[in-house]
Amino acid sequence: MHYEGNVIRPPSEADSILLQVTVGCSHNACAFCGAYLGERFRLKELDVVFADIEFAARTMTRARRLFLLSGDALAAPQSYLLTVLARIRERLPRVARTAAYASAKSLGGKSGAELAQLKSLGLATVYMGLESGDDALLAAMGKQADLAAMLKQAAKVMGAGLKLSVTVINGLAGVAGSTAHALATGRALSLMQPDQAAFLSLIPVPGTPLWEELRAGRFELPDARGMLGELRLMLERTDVSRGLFLANHASNYLPLPLRLPRDKQAGLDQRASALAGERALTPEGRRRL
Repeated sequence: MHYEGNVIRPPSEADSILLQVTVGCSHNACAFCGAYLGERFRLKELDVVFADIEFAARTMTRARRLFLLSGDALAAPQSYLLTVLARIRERLPRVARTAAYASAKSLGGKSGAELAQLKSLGLATVYMGLESGDDALLAAMGKQADLAAMLKQAAKVMGAGLKLSVTVINGLAGVAGSTAHALATGRALSLMQPDQAAFLSLIPVPGTPLWEELRAGRFELPDARGMLGELRLMLERTDVSRGLFLANHASNYLPLPLRLPRDKQAGLDQRASALAGERALTPEGRRRL
């Protein structure tokens, strides 16, 4: 497989074929993100993508899932995505589910009918970075969209029959804004009703604006207890009729796979137990992005 730059995928895509269709991120200006520093966003040449599909057809014959790399694959033109998905369907008939990262901006460039067209060719899940439900925090972190824009695009994704997974960053508001971040994010998830909410804990990355804020003493990162308390408050304030609440990213102090609303109280109890020192946490040296 031909990869350029960082290869980043959601934890849920660990067993998926990783097919790179874009390089970098279309925005690449979030204050917390160092994933694609210095990389210019562009499409991969179709002949390179097709060669990778042929390689997968020869060597990954049992794979049933595929993930389209990189940071905002749905920013690619509709015709390009349709061509790639059609080739996947033709050459990888066992693949039953394709997924991709998207942003509110890239989703805003596609109609509901276009998203449904992608679904008809195998796209099943869209991963979108919510990060927080706090508009002031989103603006401070350089996100392109506010909550209203993300709610609109989330509804469009699910209205097209696609599953929606959103990412939330625990600790993004620092110590000072932790409570506001937790309350606003719980409210946002309750309004959005995604199929899955996936949480990661902030690990500042050298070279990013947030790293410089940390070094200058203008940003204070919550400690393990602060992160756990914030996530517990998010869970407490999240009311969804059906969905997954996952903290299975390697950055987290305590794995938390929950199916809501069934497991909500159990999740709250687990976090309370951890805060009381009754559960072991992931050591700092084992946490990673």
